[in-house]
Amino acid sequence: MKNLTISALTFIFILFSYVSLQAETGNDNKDESKINWVSVDEMQKLNKAEPRKVFFDVYTDWCTWCKRMDVATFQDQEIVEYVNKNYYAVKLDAESDKKVTFNNTTLTERELARAFRVSGYPTVVLIDEKLTTIMPVPGFQKPDAFKKILVQFNKESVQ
Repeated sequence: MKNLTISALTFIFILFSYVSLQAETGNDNKDESKINWVSVDEMQKLNKAEPRKVFFDVYTDWCTWCKRMDVATFQDQEIVEYVNKNYYAVKLDAESDKKVTFNNTTLTERELARAFRVSGYPTVVLIDEKLTTIMPVPGFQKPDAFKKILVQFNKESVQ
C-alpha cells in the first residue's frame, strides 16, 4: 500500500511539473500540422489583439464535399501553413442552432450562415480584418485553387 501511495504521489508531482512547464514555455499545444480552428468568440478576441483576415468554413454534417474538403484541402500542408500565418479560421455548422455572437449580434450558426449569403455547401466565407467585407466562395476547392483565393484576398487592402 505504501508503494502505491508513493507511486501515485510521484505521478501527481510529474503531472503538475509538466503542466507548469507548459504554462511557463507558452506552449499552448497548437499542432502546426493542422489548421488552428477557433470559435467565433475566440476569433473576435484574437482579431482585436492582432487583426487578420478571417475565413469561415460553412459546412453541414451530411455534406460529402465538405468532408472531402476537410481531408483534401484543409489538411494540405501549404494551406495549413498559410492559413495559420495569415488568417483566423472558424468552422460554422450551417444547420446548428448553437448561439454565437458576431459583431455584437447574437444569432444561431444557421442564421449567421444565411447572413453570409450561403446557400450551398461547402462554402468558404472570407472576411476582412474589420469583420465587414464578406466574400462567399461556394463549392469544393482543391488546395492549389484555394491557396490562390486566400493569397488574393489577403493582398486586398482594408477599406
